[in-house]
Amino acid sequence: MGKSWVMCVLLGTLAWGQAAPATPPAPKATLAQPANQAPADTSASVPEDAPVLTINGVCPPQPKTAASAAKSAAGAKPAAKTASDCKTVITKAKFEKLAKSLSPDSTINPQLKRQLGGLLPGLIAMSEAAKKKHMDQTPEFREIMWFMQMQVLRQKLQQQMQKEAANVPPADIEKYYKDHANDFEQFNVDRIFVPRTKQVEPEPRAEADEKLTDEQQKAKLDAEKAKAAQGEQDMTKLADDLQKRAAAGEEFTKLQKEAFAAAGMKIESPNVNLANIRRTGVPPGHAAVFDLKPGEVSQVISDAGGHYIYKLNSKSEEPLDQAQSEIRSRLQNERIREAMEKLNDSYKVDTNEAYFGPGGTAPMPPRPGMNRPMPRPAAPPNAPSVQPQTPPQQAPAQKPN
Repeated sequence: MGKSWVMCVLLGTLAWGQAAPATPPAPKATLAQPANQAPADTSASVPEDAPVLTINGVCPPQPKTAASAAKSAAGAKPAAKTASDCKTVITKAKFEKLAKSLSPDSTINPQLKRQLGGLLPGLIAMSEAAKKKHMDQTPEFREIMWFMQMQVLRQKLQQQMQKEAANVPPADIEKYYKDHANDFEQFNVDRIFVPRTKQVEPEPRAEADEKLTDEQQKAKLDAEKAKAAQGEQDMTKLADDLQKRAAAGEEFTKLQKEAFAAAGMKIESPNVNLANIRRTGVPPGHAAVFDLKPGEVSQVISDAGGHYIYKLNSKSEEPLDQAQSEIRSRLQNERIREAMEKLNDSYKVDTNEAYFGPGGTAPMPPRPGMNRPMPRPAAPPNAPSVQPQTPPQQAPAQKPN
């Protein structure tokens, strides 16, 4: 998950409120510290109560004590603070407490420390200036704070749900592995890809073409379409011929090169071997090849991308110790989805369409890291450049969070 949205808002404020400081010159290399080596982290040696930020000239208003109130009643004016007296001090303990609160995983890295350290003084100075103008006492401020509080609580709840969902017992992982054995089957296959059409070099446009009548231009276009259709028929016939030769035992690499040469492809033919591929690694219409016996060659499988011929070489199962990380991620996502569905089902919203218009309110898009579907397996290595286009899976509609 990325950085906290709160941190993103704060960093955006910094970009708006302050000009980026000039990049300091790189320190000269020494024998003890080469130029390309990061300086040692000495933050652990700093005491908890030591100041790490001192903002001179900015200090919050001090609450009135009984003594100061008595002086005011007597007409005595309190002594004015000097510039050296007015300062805000942030200790290491206070700074790290804030940094951990802003970090999604409650850890502090050097980049976060530097960014927050550069941001905090400006925020404190501007917020104190706003308080002097009583901006924190306006109705608008209270409404914004109410909304921001809900956003922070929502984010914290999501983080807690992710943390709880990630605690997957080993027994659950083993059960999932057994119940979804097909998901972890691995296959070694050879594949020939035959393009559906031939690559045709565009003919240079002759000056005579500009003088063709409409009827002549139509006749020329019809001839080009007929040529393209004949090319498709030739490639289909070639695929059938290559399938028979592959079934007879000819080498797939040789047949693949013939297919690309016949199609006029100017690129290098792809690697025919697909190792450790799963059922999800091919289009759904190709999955029948995994039911072949080792050594068998499939019939020609045709789709919008072209023609395919497979040979199953071997079949195995991915060991549990290699699959458990993926299984844990799957179960974590399932648990998060179930928790979100339960939460969304716990309330019902009635909207005033006279106010919001037809259709009511629009659902907010899901936040990063929540309700994300598992990524689909990557395409097989060295797959041909022309691939069938499968329609994307449509995610189920979600209620607004």
